[in-house]
Amino acid sequence: MGERIDAIRERIEAWCEGRSAAVRAPLLLWLAYAGVRHLADTDYTSVVGALNLGIHEGGHLLFSWLGWDFLTVAGGTILQLAAPLGAAVMFARQPDWFAVSFSGGWLATNLYSVATYAADAREMNLPLVTVGDGECLGNCHDWNYMLAALHLLSLDRAIATLFRVAAFACLWGSVAAGGWMLWRTARSRA
Repeated sequence: MGERIDAIRERIEAWCEGRSAAVRAPLLLWLAYAGVRHLADTDYTSVVGALNLGIHEGGHLLFSWLGWDFLTVAGGTILQLAAPLGAAVMFARQPDWFAVSFSGGWLATNLYSVATYAADAREMNLPLVTVGDGECLGNCHDWNYMLAALHLLSLDRAIATLFRVAAFACLWGSVAAGGWMLWRTARSRA
């Protein structure tokens, strides 16, 4: 396992050679800024919030074709989390290692959003968005519906905390990885 990690590190270091930190540094700074804002305000939505919401709603439509109500409701969150993971895989295959770390930050913004939604499952105070004619399953609150169906509604805040911890680790791990790559890039140009 250690040999595999060393091989990946070596590939990333080689990728950093001759790259420009100037075009990547603003993205890294934005990720760090978003991370600080998420820590200060659990309801913060970054500039990618509208994109994340569109992907979430698209997930409901995509999974509705399967005909299972629970999966239709869960599909929003599934696609919302799968999109940045898919982007990371695509960038890893190119390879664009900085874009992989940025995709991790994008995933973190989605995890924070999911945490906010899950934490609201019992109270249902968030304004909700729906696609189409407005008809929805249950009471239109994804996490109320899913957690109630799983008999876990009383754990909504604990589940939200797990999402927030994952978001924190993902975001700051992505910032650290991106920062390391920028350092390696700058060092290769010196």
